[in-house]
This record gives sequence, C-alpha cells and structure tokens, in this order.
Amino acid sequence: MLIARVTGTLVASRKEPTLDGLKLLVVRGCDVHGDPTGAPLVAADAVGAGVGEVVLVAAGSSARQTEATKDRPVDAVIMAIVDALDVGAETTFKK
Repeated sequence: MLIARVTGTLVASRKEPTLDGLKLLVVRGCDVHGDPTGAPLVAADAVGAGVGEVVLVAAGSSARQTEATKDRPVDAVIMAIVDALDVGAETTFKK
C-alpha cells in the first residue's frame, strides 16, 4: 500500500467499456506528513475521494480486488481515505 495525496482528476470520454462508471484520480505518493514524494499516478477511486485528500492506494494485481475494480483493467485503486496517521507517539497527519 502507498500513502498518497489526490492532486487532480482525469477525464477520458473514450475508454475501455469496463472502465465506464469509474472515477479516475491523479495521486502522488507522499510521506507520513502528507508532503509529496513520488511521481503522479492515475488510480481508480473506490471510496469517493476528492482532490487534496490523503488516501491509501493499492497497486498491481491487488488493485483489482475491490468491489469497484474487480475484473477491470486497473493497476492502482484508492481504497481508503486517511483520517489520521500516527507514527510512534506522534500524530503526523490529521484530516
């Protein structure tokens, strides 16, 4: 799993029919404080995330194991919206 921040949306009017109905969001990996660390990535949204939110992303074959993405050609899925992140005794991120 990857901690990431949603940075944008992707709209594709022509796509593989099995992707119809999926919201596609642009995410960028981030550290435990929510600061960007990685390159942008497109992920299918399974939980109703929005721009600016910190989320958990599953990639690879695991991305096709949610209710929303089962048997669909996706390589990354947003599967949770992060409310708080604690590292040790410190809360490093809070929504």
